[in-house]
Amino acid sequence: MAQKRFIIEVEKAKEASEGRPSRGPVYRSLFAKDGFPAPIQGLNSCWDVFRLSVEKYPSNPMLGRREIVDGKPGKYKWLTYKEVYDQVMKVGNSIRSCGYGEGVKCGIYGANSAEWIMSMQACNAHGLYCVPLYDTLGAGAIEFIICHAEVSIAFAEEKKIPELLKTFPNATKYLKTIVSFGKVTPEQKQEVENSGLEIYSWDEFLQVGQNQSFDLPIKKRSDICTIMYTSGTTGDPKGVLISNESIITLLAGVKRLLESVNEQLTEKDVYISYLPLAHIFDRVIEETFIWHGASIGFWRGDVKLLIEDVGELKPTIFCAVPRVLDRVYSGLTQKISSGGFLKKTLFNFAYSYKLNNMKKGLRHGEASPLLDKIVFDKVKQGLGGRVRLILSGAAPLSAHVEGYLRVVTCAHVLQGYGLTETCAGTFVSLPNEIEMLGTVGPPVPNVDVCLESVPEMGYDALASTPRGEICVKGKTLFAGYYKREDLTKEVLIDEWFHTGDIGEWQPNGSMKIIDRKKNIFKLSQGEYVAVENLENIYGQVSSIESIWVYGNSFEAFLVAVVNPSKQALEHWAQENGISMDFNSLCEDARAKSYIIEELSKIAKEKKLKGFEFIKAVHLDSIPFDMERDLITPTYKKKRPQLLKYYQHFYFVHRMPLTTCIRVEVNPVPET
Repeated sequence: MAQKRFIIEVEKAKEASEGRPSRGPVYRSLFAKDGFPAPIQGLNSCWDVFRLSVEKYPSNPMLGRREIVDGKPGKYKWLTYKEVYDQVMKVGNSIRSCGYGEGVKCGIYGANSAEWIMSMQACNAHGLYCVPLYDTLGAGAIEFIICHAEVSIAFAEEKKIPELLKTFPNATKYLKTIVSFGKVTPEQKQEVENSGLEIYSWDEFLQVGQNQSFDLPIKKRSDICTIMYTSGTTGDPKGVLISNESIITLLAGVKRLLESVNEQLTEKDVYISYLPLAHIFDRVIEETFIWHGASIGFWRGDVKLLIEDVGELKPTIFCAVPRVLDRVYSGLTQKISSGGFLKKTLFNFAYSYKLNNMKKGLRHGEASPLLDKIVFDKVKQGLGGRVRLILSGAAPLSAHVEGYLRVVTCAHVLQGYGLTETCAGTFVSLPNEIEMLGTVGPPVPNVDVCLESVPEMGYDALASTPRGEICVKGKTLFAGYYKREDLTKEVLIDEWFHTGDIGEWQPNGSMKIIDRKKNIFKLSQGEYVAVENLENIYGQVSSIESIWVYGNSFEAFLVAVVNPSKQALEHWAQENGISMDFNSLCEDARAKSYIIEELSKIAKEKKLKGFEFIKAVHLDSIPFDMERDLITPTYKKKRPQLLKYYQHFYFVHRMPLTTCIRVEVNPVPET
C-alpha cells in the first residue's frame, strides 16, 4: 500500500549561499493544497470573535465555575454569552472612565477565571494591549514585565494582590490602577493609596463607568492585541507582540484542519480551562471555543482536584501538558498493576488486541468496540466520559505515554507543536494515524515550513532523511519582540521565523522534534554533544520521570541528574530485597547503579556513541520544579539554573559535580 503523505512541496530546496546554510524544500499541509483558508468575513480582530458569537449564541452557556455550597463543591454555574458581554461592556466603560484607551497596556495576573476572560475581552473591545502576568512567576518577573511593557492598569486575582504590591515602589512609575477579581482589604487599600495609586474591588470597579458610554474604536487586523511574555530558559522574559491577524489566521487554519479530519467543533463542545491563559497554547484554544459558541468551565486551581473537576464538568476536549498526561499514565498503570491477576490479564489482552487492530489501520472507535465497553470505559469515565480529543502541547510527550493513552482513553490523542512567536499551533498530529506516534504531525494549513541545515551539529536539510532547524513563515507569526529589535532580527530572517528547534521530516510528512539548536556543547576530546536529543532518548526509560544531562569541555564524559519513577524504583528494591523508603533509595549506590544500567541499555539499543553514555548519576526524589527555579512554567529545563543548583551534589564515590566534572562556577556556563 502506498505511503500516505500529508504535505505538499511549494518551493524547491536551496543550496548554501552568502553565508546562509542550505535549506530544504518548503512544504505546506495537504489540506492547503489549493491555498490557505481565506480570511473569514467580518472577522478582523479578537473582539469580533467574541462579539459575533454573542450575536449568534446569546443564551449559550459560556463561562462556568463550580458553586461552593456549605464548603463543598457543587455543580457548575454558568454565565451565558450575553451575560458575559454585559459585564465586559461595564468593565470596558470603567477602564475608559479611568482615562485608559487605545494602545494602553493592561496587565492581567492570576489563575484562569471568568474575570480573567472578561478583562481580556474589555481590552479587546477598547484596543488596549492585554499583557498577561505569569501566575507561576515570582515578583521579580512581574515587576520586570510591568516596567518593561509600561503597564498602566492591572487586573489581579484576589490572592495575587500581595504579590503585585511587592513590585512597589519600582512598578508605581507606570502602574496607576489595580482592580481585584474579588475583594480588597482596608490594609491593601491604604498601602496602594499611600503610593499614589487607585485600587478597586471587582464590584466597585463595575460601578466606576456605570453612567458613561464610550464608542468602541475601529480595530484593524494588523493591530497588536497582546504582548505575551515568554518564560525564557535564560535571561529576562521577552515580550512577544501578537496581532489580531495572527489569532484570526490561526482560527481559520484550525477550522480547516478539523473539518478535513471530520472533527469539527460545535456549540455543544465543553472545555476545561486549567492551563494558564497567560500562555499562548490555552489562549488560542479558548479563542477557538468562544468562536464556536462553546462552553468553558474553570477548574478550582488545585492540581489534586483537577480530575474531580473534570468528572463534574464532563468536557469533550481535554488539553494538557505532558506532565499532566504522565500523571494520568502513572495513575492508570499503578491501578492495573495493583489489581488482581484476572483483571490484569484481561486488561493486557484488551490492550494488545486493540493496539494491533489500530496498527492495521482501524480507527480507534472500530478497533475493539466491545472491549472499549467492558475494559476501557472506566478510563473514559475517569475523564468525565465525553472526551473525544486529547491535545498535548508545550513540551514533548513521550511516545510510550502517547501510545498507551491512544488505546485506553477511547479518544484521539494528538500532539501539537508551536511557540508563542508562531501563535501556538504550527504542527499537530492527525486522528487515526498511528504512524504519527512520537511526532508532532504535519504543519497546520496556514503556514509554510522548511528545515535549514545546521552544519556544526551535523544536521543536513538536504540529506535523504532531512534534519535541520525548523523555520516557519505565515500570517500567524508574531510582529516582533517588544523593544528588542536586536533579538527580533536574530530570529526573523527574510520573513522566516527560526524556531531554534531541530526537526526531522518523516516519510508521511509529519515532523519529529529531535533536538534544540542551542543545547550543544563540546567534550574535552572535541566531540559535540546535542544534549536535548540525548535527553529525549534517555527519557524513554520507564524507570525515570525526567533527566538533565550535563557535560563540558574540561571532561570526556557525561553525568546526569535523574528524577526516578517512585513506583519503578520501589518495585526494583522489593525484587532485590532492599528495604528502605524512596528518599533513602535515591541516595543508595545500588539504586544509582541500577539507573545507570537502564540508561546504558537504551544507549546501546539506540546505538549511541561511547561518549554519549551516562557515566554517573545523582538521583533526586523531588521532580524538577518551578519553586527551585529549575524549569519554566511550560516545563522546559533552565540549564544554567540546574547547573547552579546541582553542582555540589554527590554523583560518584561521594564526589560532587564540581569535582566529578570540573566546572567554572562563576560565571555559570550555559549548555
